[in-house]
Amino acid sequence: MAVVETQGLTKRFGALTAVADLDLTVLEGEIFGFLGPNGAGKTTTTRLLLDALRPTAGTVRVLGGTGGDPEVRRRIGVLPADLHFDPRLTGHELFAYLGRLRGDPAQAAVAALCERFDLDAGRRIDELSTGNRRKVGIVAAFAHRPDLLVLDEPTSGLDPIMQEEFHELVRERNADGATVFLSSHLLPEVQEMAGRVGLIRAGHLIEVQSVADLLRARVQHLEVELPEPVPPDAFAGVPGVGDVTVDGRSVRFSVDGPVHPALARAAELRAERLTSHQPDLEDIFLERYRERATDRDPEVGP
Repeated sequence: MAVVETQGLTKRFGALTAVADLDLTVLEGEIFGFLGPNGAGKTTTTRLLLDALRPTAGTVRVLGGTGGDPEVRRRIGVLPADLHFDPRLTGHELFAYLGRLRGDPAQAAVAALCERFDLDAGRRIDELSTGNRRKVGIVAAFAHRPDLLVLDEPTSGLDPIMQEEFHELVRERNADGATVFLSSHLLPEVQEMAGRVGLIRAGHLIEVQSVADLLRARVQHLEVELPEPVPPDAFAGVPGVGDVTVDGRSVRFSVDGPVHPALARAAELRAERLTSHQPDLEDIFLERYRERATDRDPEVGP
């Protein structure tokens, strides 16, 4: 079942097209990564999903309705890139206010999350560091156990320990059935958590694939250590092998396709050591953007 579904979704700001003809489906129970550099249209898309912006064209459905419907909004947890809370409130006052709006104070969950993230909710928000304000946002987004979590650059400002704690929280809630829409430019974060990813550039969706398929389909990079130096053409003619670099007894090369022909050649040369450098999502992302480079990405705000 689709939790998020857009068709032809487009948003223009005057002559600038921030999101162009976006067709996207996020399925119930998945963690979907939405990737793109700053200015690619990620945050504009999340605002359209939440009805904080109205589309110029196209349609968007969230949890069977719209993000502007109060009943739908109660089922969504939002952690935006830029947090705008009343700085005069303490964390406790903010959480109580949000609980009244939702009709669920979630006091036990608030207390547990504050303890988990070492947050002093008795302090005013304007007294908190950037990282602690981010923790306030986490508690506000997760305490009511929403069906859909919309997370936009969610770990910005958190230290590495708290980042990992946040990742674990997301995985727990997803295991309990929550759907997660994770918008980020931090590729290792998305690779660690998401099952599928959409790549967006200059407002255009480049592609949607599973992380596993993206990683499986890419070129591998191998390094072979041999018992003695070999000539530069030692791997010439081996199917799939390219970008060969010979440095004494070490030979580095890429393999596009099955690796067994390269391994057979390495065995013929009596290889002593073989190291595989598997691509990660960041390698793939940069490659895709080089392949489909266009004009400079639009700047559409935060």
